This record gives sequence, structure tokens and C-alpha cells, in this order.
Amino acid sequence: MLQHGPKRPLYVPLQNILTKSRHQNPIIKTQSLSQEGTITPQNPPNRFCSEKKYGHICDLLLSQTRSRSLLKGQQIHAHIIKSGLQVIPLVCHYLINFYSKTQLPLLSRQVFEESERKSSTTWSSVISSFAQNEEPVLAIQYFCRMIGENLCPDDHIFPSATKACAILGRCDAGKSVHCLVIKTGYDVDVFVGSSLVDMYAKCGDIKEARNVFDEMPQRNVVSWSGMIYGYTQLGEHEEAMRLFKEALLEGLDVNDFTLSSVIRVCGSATLLELGKQIHGLCFKTSYDLSGFVGSSLISLYSKCGLIEGAYRVFDEVPIKNLGMWNAMLIACAQHAHTKEAFDLFKKMENAGMRPNFITFLCVLYACSHAGLVEEGKNYFALMKKYEIEPGTQHYASMVDLLGRAGKLQEALSVIKGMPTEPTESVWGAFITGCRIHGNTDLAAFAADKVFELGAVSSGLHVMLSNAYAAAGRYEDAAKARKMLRDRGVKKETGLSWIEEGNRIHKFAAGDRFHVRMKEIYQKLEELGEEMERAGYVADTSFVLREVGSEEKNQTIRYHSERLAIAFGLISIPLGRPIRIMKNLRVCGDCHNAIKFISKLSGRVIIVRDNNRFHRFEDGKCSCADYW
Repeated sequence: MLQHGPKRPLYVPLQNILTKSRHQNPIIKTQSLSQEGTITPQNPPNRFCSEKKYGHICDLLLSQTRSRSLLKGQQIHAHIIKSGLQVIPLVCHYLINFYSKTQLPLLSRQVFEESERKSSTTWSSVISSFAQNEEPVLAIQYFCRMIGENLCPDDHIFPSATKACAILGRCDAGKSVHCLVIKTGYDVDVFVGSSLVDMYAKCGDIKEARNVFDEMPQRNVVSWSGMIYGYTQLGEHEEAMRLFKEALLEGLDVNDFTLSSVIRVCGSATLLELGKQIHGLCFKTSYDLSGFVGSSLISLYSKCGLIEGAYRVFDEVPIKNLGMWNAMLIACAQHAHTKEAFDLFKKMENAGMRPNFITFLCVLYACSHAGLVEEGKNYFALMKKYEIEPGTQHYASMVDLLGRAGKLQEALSVIKGMPTEPTESVWGAFITGCRIHGNTDLAAFAADKVFELGAVSSGLHVMLSNAYAAAGRYEDAAKARKMLRDRGVKKETGLSWIEEGNRIHKFAAGDRFHVRMKEIYQKLEELGEEMERAGYVADTSFVLREVGSEEKNQTIRYHSERLAIAFGLISIPLGRPIRIMKNLRVCGDCHNAIKFISKLSGRVIIVRDNNRFHRFEDGKCSCADYW
């Protein structure tokens, strides 16, 4: 028998973690559920009467739990108190579970605390209630308290503890729980092992997750899904897909969480055809109606440029969770369907769905990329109505909105009025506005502030360098790039890619390694001549290097997106849109050139850069040249 004394190695580090949390001493604001006349162990109820009643009471509570009927459940609770049945651990378990499922974990705790006899089942119920209702610190507190009372956790309690660690993102706490799992012999249990895999994956420790996964004598859908999710989150798409195929070959009955993760892989890698096949699998298994799968499918079709497919998925799912509403909102924003985004927000409110901080990020993004300053300010103010405190991302969106609209001084005032120190994303949004409107003085001021932050991303250094170069200040641009080199950081290579024939074809600027490169360059030459006759003039200001005008013309002509489009024109059948994906922002000259190409070729060209979608058709772009 394991002894868990007060000096055990597990308990101390977990308590240290808890002291840093805002949930250290949560206060229950609800009224006490105790009533006068409660029957205590000293004055127990009639045994025959209680045994006859409590089985029926448990059945009634279970029924109200399934229907989520709070009022009726509380009426039953009142009857339990009057009858003195609250002293029975099984009744307490059903009460705790009822309040857990109705999302009232603090009432679950109150029932637990008022219980005279606490069995392992009641401990399991209350810890699960906290973990399932986003109260991870309370879950760990009660887990520690249980150990302190020399009670050993079981295969129901360990998964709740690991889930709490995953919510907190505290891998160190999770490892402490893992140690106890090994000591108690529950490491061979499939449910406990799966919960450990899921915890490590969500904490970003994919190596430890894989170790646990490989050592499991038996695996279930949770362990497979946890590993696939972990690889998806880290961007290791090939390994995620390999595991998914292996799971199918082993005959695993995948669930909506598994399918959701795999669909996200397809969306991130823009694997449209494979994503459609998995959508078909979802349809066969009826998981296409799941909110988790629905939000992933919306994201898939949106990221692959098929906004119509995203709308169709959204309309077909009968019960929409918050994730689906947010996924559809960001899809509308990225595809410049601004009016539809606003209408969707209203529908969401009318449906009784409470927006969260992500929802407001979506609508602020929509305002930013449509230049709707007043609407953006209104949505920012509306956050107070929903008691949502703006975070750095919301402030960055407001700065981006004002900066793109040319209101740089107002954007600077927003930065100065932030309750916290501005982050890299906030200053990056401001520098973007400075670059668009050619204000290198304010960009230099922002640069000084950025350098005070310490180490920043390579993208921000490049952004500053480009702002100087666009203004002709090549020495300052060189200094910014030198600082980048001195820190050993390389600029991200600009790439464009296109899917054709179940294959992804990638291109870099000036690339000459593709098997059809001769045809691609010949097509570009033909397009160049047609475009010049149609009035196209190259804007070489987007070549941010101090070189001759002829070299600038040659450089800009062979940007990666143009190579990808030329390949699409010679390989994608007529009548089908050409979909190009790009890891960096499309330059202004290429944006203008693609409008000419769409007009002359009669093709629809959809370009997704690192910020939004551009749909080119008949010489026009969906962004209306505001991006």
C-alpha cells in the first residue's frame, strides 16, 4: 500500500504551481444549499425509507442531467435535503455530476463539501467537474487534497488530473501526475495512458507524448487522436497523416476529434483533394454534423479558396457551436465578405450564442481589411457589453485598422493608451501602416520601441528594412538586415505553391528547377508581351534592392506567385479556378499584374498570401486594392 505523507515529492511542486494562480482561493458566491431540518449521521433517516427512495432519486437526477434541466434538478436537490438523503455518497455523486453537466462546478464543490462521507466516487466526480468546466486549478487542488488524505487515485481520477494540466499548459505538473501514475501501476491502463498522451501533446511535448504512445500495450481512439492532434499543432503534417493512415489500417473507429485534427492538416497544407476525401468519410460516418468537424471543414474550404464550400458546410450543420461561428466569421473576413461577416455576427447574437474574444478578433479583422474604421471602433467598444477585456491581439487589430486607413497618430494614441506594454504584434501592425503610407519617421520611432523588446522575429526586422528601402534609405535598410544576420536569423524564403494532380508544386522567385520550367518561362514571356500591349507598366519600387532598372524589371517578372500562375495556366483545365498559396504578402506589382493576367486569360485566379485571400476575375480583385 502506497503511503502519501505530507512530504511526498508530488504534492509540493503541484502546490507551488497553485500558489501562482488566480484560482488559489476561489469564492463561492451562490447561496448555501443547506436547509433547516437536515438529517445528520447522529439523526439518520429511516433506513428502509432511504433505501427505497434513493435509487429512484438517482434515476430522476440522471434524467435531469441528460436533459440539462437545471430548475427540475434543483427541485430534486431540495427534496434530497428535506429527506436527509444527502448523507448517501451515491446520491452526492449524482448531484455533483448534475451540477457539472449544467456547467455549475462551484455548486458541485459545495455539494461535495457538505457531504458527510466522501467516497472515491465523490472525489472522482468533483475533480472531473472542475476539469470538464475549465477550472483546472481547482481540479489539481482537490487532486492534491485527495492524496493528502491517503486516498489513491484511480483510472477515473488520473485522466481528470491530466486534463487539468493540459488546460493550464503545465507540462511540469503533468509529469508529476505521470510519476504517480507509474508508481500506482496505472501506466498500463489504456484510459490513463491515453490521457497522458493527450496531455503531453496539448502541452507541446510531442517527444514525451510519443514515448507514452509507443509504450502503451493497448491504444484507443483517444490515444491515436491525441498523437495526431499533437503533430497537427506543431505543423508536422506528414507525420500526422501517416499516423491517421496507420490508425485506419488497424481498423480503428475514428471519432469526430480525430477527423477534425486530420481535416485541419489538410487545411493548413491546402490539400483540397485529400480534404474532400476525408469530408466524404465524415459524411459516411455521420460526423459531418459534428460541430468540431464542421468548424474544421469550414476552415479547410476557406483556406483552400472555396468560400462557397465553407458556407455550405455551415448551413448543413443543425447545431452550431461557438467554434463553427468563429470559423465562418474568419472565413468571411479573409475572403473580403465583410457584409456577410457583420450579418453573421448579428445572427449569432440573435441565436443566443455569446461571442468570445476570438469572435471579436474576427470582426475587427474584417473591419481592418475593408477600411471600416467606425465599425471597428464600435465592435471594440461592444466588448465591454460582453465583459471581455481587450487583449494585445485586439489592440493590434485596432492599430492595424487605423494604420491601414492612414490614421497613424490615432493608432499611436491607441498604443500609448494600452493597459499593458505593447507587444511585437502591436508594433508590427503600426509599422505596416507606416510602410503603406510611406511614413518612415514614425516607422523609425516604432523601430526604436521594437528594439527595446529584445529579441523579435525575423519578419519584423525585414518589415523595418523594407520600409527604409522603399523610402530610398538603403543604408538604414542594410543596418536592419545586418542586425538580423548578427543574430543568426535568416529571412523566410518567399514561396508559392499550387495543387495539381494530387501533387503540390512549389516555386521560389527566379526558380528554374521545375520539370516544366521551359514551358513556364515561355508562358510568362507571352503574358508579359500581352500585358504590356494592354497597358501594364511594372512598378519596380517593390524591388527593395539598390540595383539597375533593367535588373529590377527582370527580378519582379519572375516572382514566385507569377511562376505558380504560369504553371497553373498550362496545367489546370479551362473552367477551373487557379488556386495559388503564398507564405508571404503578395507585392503590389504582382497584385496589379495578376489583375491583367485574369483579364487576358479569362481565368479566375485565387491567391492566398499570409494575410488574406485575393480573388482575381476579369481584371478586378475582391480586396478592391485595399489589403
